[in-house]
Amino acid sequence: MKIDILTIFPEMFTNVFNESIIKRAKEKDLIEINIHDFRQFSKDPHNKVDYPPFGGGDGMVLMPQPIFDCVLSLKTYESYVILLTPDGETYNQKKAYQLSEKKHLILICGHYEGFDERIRTLADMELSIGDYILTGGEYAAMIITDSITRLLPGVIKSSSHENDSFNNNLLDYPNYTKPRVYKGMEVPEVLLSGNHQKIQEYRKEESIKRTKLRRPDLLER
Repeated sequence: MKIDILTIFPEMFTNVFNESIIKRAKEKDLIEINIHDFRQFSKDPHNKVDYPPFGGGDGMVLMPQPIFDCVLSLKTYESYVILLTPDGETYNQKKAYQLSEKKHLILICGHYEGFDERIRTLADMELSIGDYILTGGEYAAMIITDSITRLLPGVIKSSSHENDSFNNNLLDYPNYTKPRVYKGMEVPEVLLSGNHQKIQEYRKEESIKRTKLRRPDLLER
């Protein structure tokens, strides 16, 4: 898979994509991640990419020209363009699986008070990572890239993500490791029994209990 990210703050991504699972995925050529400063596509004498909004108002608005030119320089018939915006569809695990099957993603990071409305025409999908406002789409791009990368074949064991929270609309079951007793808190006996059927039954039951307690809205789905 190939992911191209459009931003005016490329340095924000330097360390994030050079650590942990994403770093290993890149080293195995399982994913290619490119960061593009769309300021370089500006035709303004001072490389400006934003101007005050027509009609007045606070803040600055991203201009269409630099973003259009940057996207069109990258786009192929395999590309799927995503605009990161607070009023997009809410991102979730189901969408992560869907996007992990794409061959080429282009993520556009919004910033400032927003972007020129005509930029929306570039997008195949508009996504939001939640009902809150960030200073820009960079953090959303990091989250989406991370969540997709771990789903790609060969990055981690498929069983690791198949049992994740939100698969089948359930939260993950509780996990334990050594020591068996810590500050008076004991590991449930069934996990030490060696009976794999009972362990699976216990984990499913605990998963349902946790979801009912913490996210009953998931069970309603």
